[in-house]
Amino acid sequence: MPTLFPILLLTHIALAVGLFLPSLLLPFALRAQAPGDEAGGPARGLLWLQAHGTVGFGIGLALTGVALAVALGPALFGQPWLIAALGVYAANLAVAFFVQRPNLRRLLGARTPMSDGDRAAWNARARRQRYVSYAMATAVGVIGFLMSTKPALW
Repeated sequence: MPTLFPILLLTHIALAVGLFLPSLLLPFALRAQAPGDEAGGPARGLLWLQAHGTVGFGIGLALTGVALAVALGPALFGQPWLIAALGVYAANLAVAFFVQRPNLRRLLGARTPMSDGDRAAWNARARRQRYVSYAMATAVGVIGFLMSTKPALW
């Protein structure tokens, strides 16, 4: 198993990033478009990935996660930085799935033409979504920091 561990780890990281990346990037990709316009370019690809890739990424992530936990065994509990990173990742994933994704659907489902009040409300919601994305990006940075520095937390 030690020779497969790096491949398993890289696969797991790629799946983890792929799972929440659309939720993280969509508010920025949609920023330039008007409310109710059809998404184009990178936004269309991110929307497709979010709509069709979530289940596949999630299953692959769960399988590789279990395989990594089995490979590490009890040594997992001796690495507090890893436990903290997993907690931050779980929270980030929950925000992506339960907060970011439904709100993005509401933004994309806005009808045109819009009144000035509706447009202002849409812009305010879009701004909040970007703030959520900033928080998610910060969480990804915290995970990267924990993974690269492996600090002694307790």
